[in-house]
Amino acid sequence: MKIACIASSQIPSSTANSIQVMKVCHALKRTGHEVCLWVPGSDDTSWATLMVHYGLIQQFDINWLPAQRLLKRYDMAVNALLQARNWGADIVYTWMPQAAALALMRHVPVLLEVHDLPTGHIGPRLFHQIVRSHGKKRLLPITQALYDRLKAQYTFDLPPEEVMIAPNGTDLDRYNNLPDPQEARRLLGLREGITVGYTGHFYSGRGMDLMIRLIALFPQVNFLFVGGQPEKVYNWQALTSQARLNNIHTTGFIENARLPMYQAAADILIMPYEEAISGSSGGNSAEICSPMKMFDYLAAGRAIITSNLPVLHEVLHEKNAIFCPPNDVEAWKSAFEKLIADESLREKLGLQARSDAANYTWTQRARRALAGFEP
Repeated sequence: MKIACIASSQIPSSTANSIQVMKVCHALKRTGHEVCLWVPGSDDTSWATLMVHYGLIQQFDINWLPAQRLLKRYDMAVNALLQARNWGADIVYTWMPQAAALALMRHVPVLLEVHDLPTGHIGPRLFHQIVRSHGKKRLLPITQALYDRLKAQYTFDLPPEEVMIAPNGTDLDRYNNLPDPQEARRLLGLREGITVGYTGHFYSGRGMDLMIRLIALFPQVNFLFVGGQPEKVYNWQALTSQARLNNIHTTGFIENARLPMYQAAADILIMPYEEAISGSSGGNSAEICSPMKMFDYLAAGRAIITSNLPVLHEVLHEKNAIFCPPNDVEAWKSAFEKLIADESLREKLGLQARSDAANYTWTQRARRALAGFEP
């Protein structure tokens, strides 16, 4: 099929939504379909750069289109859909409700990824229009919790073939044959010793205050922080410097292609989410999120300690992770002590995590999403 992907993400960017869009398009391409992505902007970054930045193997076409913020990117959605039809698209795959609604009005089959509740004055109306459309469509909410919230708020009931819960995924093949933690640290030039790793952003709700306290409690442990936007990384380094903590290594942004090796360098990987989590565009996703790092952590085959948010139990369980109440320093301290002292437990959790990761590859996700839409 010819799949037209339409997204509002900036490409390239280090934001989670940008990475997720590129991973999805890449997976659609890897399933054997022809893929073209339309995004706002005027960039024309080389594929050599994009492949390293996003950790991609296969190339697909990208078109950048002008978009006026005052028009809420409806202009971009209209232009993208017109170009997609001229291109001969068999299906529209989008993250933009406005693009989904327009495509359905023109009798083009639609897959709509849903990552949050509709917002603003127009968002809820568009969502009502989409779920009540008789066109061929499928909603792809990223968690069951999100879909339950949508149904409760908008009182609709779609047939099973029009909904697929689509948690985020991982590129499992990129995590094959990774070295053990000691060798990964040697290859990266990192300090030897038990290492706790965190990859991702430093937005509000990521548990950084908790981590400051834990880092001070475990001076014998190395803490590796990978990722983050420059301003947030600078603020984090200022905080840790003020606290006189010298068992931390902070890398800043690392290209996605290099991320697996850094995750492999950790003996323990952490997700210290708080009860409220904000992203690059704000909001609170703690009840409905599907963090991409969670699936990469599984693929890395390392022991995971995570905040005990109900939505995370859709993927994680007691055999592949240790759960702690958010912001409970004593609980996190106990979990750290337990794993630091018990290498066999770390290995057991890591082996189960790696096994479970096989259920969450981007390509499997793409195949399930497209099932039933082939001509």
